[in-house]
Amino acid sequence: MPISGFPEWMPPQRMIEQRVLDRIRSTFELYGFSPLETRSVEPLETLVSKGETSKEVYLLRRLQADENAKDDDSLGLHFDLTVPFARFVVENAGKLQFPFRRYQIQKVWRGERPQEGRYREFLQADIDVVNRGELPFHYDTEMPLVIGDALSGLPIPAIRIQVNNRKVCEGFYRGLGLADTAQVLRTVDKLDKIGPARVAEALIETAGATRAQAEACLELAAISAEDGSFVDAVRKLGVDDPLLDEGLNELLQVVETARENAPGLVVAELKIARGLDYYTGTVYETQLRGYERFGSVSSGGRYDNLAASGNERFPGVGYSIGVSRMLGVLFGQNALSVSRSVPTCVLVALPNEDQRPDCVRIASALRRRGIPTEVAPSAAKFGKQIQYADRRGIPYVWFPGEPDTVKDIRSGDQVEADAAAWLPPAGDLHPVISAG
Repeated sequence: MPISGFPEWMPPQRMIEQRVLDRIRSTFELYGFSPLETRSVEPLETLVSKGETSKEVYLLRRLQADENAKDDDSLGLHFDLTVPFARFVVENAGKLQFPFRRYQIQKVWRGERPQEGRYREFLQADIDVVNRGELPFHYDTEMPLVIGDALSGLPIPAIRIQVNNRKVCEGFYRGLGLADTAQVLRTVDKLDKIGPARVAEALIETAGATRAQAEACLELAAISAEDGSFVDAVRKLGVDDPLLDEGLNELLQVVETARENAPGLVVAELKIARGLDYYTGTVYETQLRGYERFGSVSSGGRYDNLAASGNERFPGVGYSIGVSRMLGVLFGQNALSVSRSVPTCVLVALPNEDQRPDCVRIASALRRRGIPTEVAPSAAKFGKQIQYADRRGIPYVWFPGEPDTVKDIRSGDQVEADAAAWLPPAGDLHPVISAG
C-alpha cells in the first residue's frame, strides 16, 4: 500500500532521475566540489534550533527502547543537508583544507503535508563552500552559475534564479524602526502564500508595525529587476541604514556577475527571504519557467553563524537542488520521457536452449565494449522474441548464426555483424531523456 509523501519511482522514472543525478554530480565536480555523505540522524536539539522546522522533524526511536538508554529520544532524521554539513565541518575542522568545497546527494525527511512535488522523504543535491574565519563574498556570486550550469544541460524547462540579500531586508526594516527583523522576515516570506493584504495585517499584529511601516515593507518586497536598477528603486523608498547599504552592494555583485556570465539566469527579487533562520546574507530560490505555481525547486544562501566552535566561526554559502521535488513536478505534468523502459540496447535472440552458452558469449563480448545487452529469456519463436524487445523499447535484436546478424527492429534493417566490432549509433547506446 502506498504511503503518502514517500515516492517510489517506476524504472523509467528512476532512469531519468539517475541521468539527472549524473549531470548534477559531474557539474559539481567540474567546479571542484568534493563528494561527502553524512549520517542520516542528528541530535534533536540541533535540528529544532535551526529554524521553523521542529514540527516537521521525524524522531528516531527503537521499537523495544531501553528506558535507561539516554539517546533513544534525542535523535531525529535530518530535514536538510546544511545543518549536518555544518556539524561535520566543526567536528573535522582539523582534517579539512579550507575553503572546503563539497557536494552531497542524499535523502532528507520532513513531516510536512504531501502534495504534488512536495514529499516527506526526498532527495537533495547540495553544494557548499565553507571557510575558517571569513568567507570571501565572491563565492556567493559563483553559486547561481554552478546551479545554472548543472540544470541547463538537462531536457527540463529553463530555470530562473531569484536572489535577494537578508541584509537588504533587515537593514531596511531597521531603518524603518522595526526591531524584530526576524519576525518581519518570516512574515514577508509568506507573501506568495497569503498575499500582501494579509501580510500587512500580520506585520501589524506580530511585528508591531504601523500601517505605514507595513506598507513600506510591501513596497520593498515588490521590487524586482534583472539588472542593477533595483538599487535606485530601493533608494527611492527613502530608508537609510548601513546594513542596507552593505546588502545592496552584495546583491548588486551577484546580479552583475550573473548578467555577465549567464544572461537571463538571475533576477533580483526583494520578496525572497527563505524560512530558515540560519541565513545571514544572500538567499536564492529557483523556479522552472512555466511551472512557477509549484514554487522553488532549488534554494540556498549565505550562513555566517551556523557552524562555530568556541570563538572560531566557519561561515559558508550553499545551494540545494530539490531533485525529488523538481522531478515530481515534471513527472506529474508528463513533461519528461525516456526513449525506452530498460537500459538494454541489444537483445541476443536464443535459437534454442542448447545455444544459450553461445548467446551468453556474444552478450559478454558486447558488454565488454560498453553495449548494454541481455539474452532472451526463453527460446520462443523469433517473432515472440522480437515482440519481447519491442515491448521494452530495446532497439536491436542480435541473431546468432553463420554469420551473426543484427536487426534494428524499428526500421527492419538487418546487417551482418561481429560482436567484437559492431557499434550502435551513439543515440541508441543508452536511453535518451527528452521533454514531453
